[in-house]
Amino acid sequence: MSNTTDLGAKANMLLIDVDGPIATLTMNRPGKRNAMCDELLDEIEAFFAKPPEGVRAVILTGSEGHYCSGLDLSEAVQRNAEGVMRHSRNWHRVMDMIQFSGLPVVSAMFGAVIGGGLEMAASTHVRVAEEGTIFQLPEGMRGIFVGGGATVRIGRILGADRMGEMMLTGRKYNAEEGLALGLTHYSVGKGEALAMARKLAGNIAKNASLSNYMMIQAISRITDMSRSDGLFTESLCAAVSQTSEDADEGLKAFLEKRAPQFR
Repeated sequence: MSNTTDLGAKANMLLIDVDGPIATLTMNRPGKRNAMCDELLDEIEAFFAKPPEGVRAVILTGSEGHYCSGLDLSEAVQRNAEGVMRHSRNWHRVMDMIQFSGLPVVSAMFGAVIGGGLEMAASTHVRVAEEGTIFQLPEGMRGIFVGGGATVRIGRILGADRMGEMMLTGRKYNAEEGLALGLTHYSVGKGEALAMARKLAGNIAKNASLSNYMMIQAISRITDMSRSDGLFTESLCAAVSQTSEDADEGLKAFLEKRAPQFR
């Protein structure tokens, strides 16, 4: 039985549907291609700051045929240099919450995945794009620079050289091209992204929550470490996970040829 609520009901910008262990967050800004504004960002932050009890995986998606078209420039506030820096750092903080909350997040993408929308997608752990998806970083055509974490997250996916070209030219990539480049992990047919995301989120939710947490917290951080520090951190994660109750259950289930029942 699903339970649909919305945070920030006055604006109705984020719809939240909890169905068992899976929460689906739908960005909902009609007529705006779900462009990001501070209020919507606040609602996303509020969810990840205190997810509903029992949720083990999250789907992040959009409404009206679009994922997110980036920062809503029509509502952009004139800020001085300090204000822009603080605004950017707030984006970084919320994107970090999505990436490191401990909940696996699957993006179901279609239509516009542009600018800040692509920055947000890159902070999620599994990405599904359907036919008709457009990936773009158009900041160069607007006379601005990315500020939501693209140079770190998208830069690491594409590499600095390709990301630089993407920004300089305003180049657009489709779902198949995005798959080849790593902007998405799955490319599916029209209208199939959400169904695939639900299937993947359901499988992920069946994993042990501790091992999911370890994967979310450790893997991206290990890439920032030296080789020796990364290998030592891997050993720590292995020690914690492999001596847990869930590890015992996983081994018993394997030997008994049944599905594991994790905590």
